Amino acid sequence: MALGTTLALVLLAQGPAQSMDKVEVAYEELATGQNSAAIARIERTSNADSEDPARLINLAIAHAREGRVEAARALFMDAARLDTRYRLETADGQWMDSRDLARRGLAMLDRGEITLGTQMASR
Repeated sequence: MALGTTLALVLLAQGPAQSMDKVEVAYEELATGQNSAAIARIERTSNADSEDPARLINLAIAHAREGRVEAARALFMDAARLDTRYRLETADGQWMDSRDLARRGLAMLDRGEITLGTQMASR
């Protein structure tokens, strides 16, 4: 499976705590290519969620798809630098560290692999 597909199909974010808190990451909007709507939905969320890696990664993806590469780069970098690490499950059942996923997103961004047609989202 291509790296883009793995990054694209993140399903769940598991935080360091035992319980799972629901964080708005605009999965449906991103999955259907509604990038502006995804940005608006994610940005309306609580400030308490502002440092959630899945949220930052999806926001980065939406910005990259809209051509805002520098904003996307900053968001991927923020997710990669967080002290809190999350495990993200991809649609194909792989679990990935949020920092690794953010770094992969940065590499894909640098290679121009995140575009309007790229299917990326986390739920």
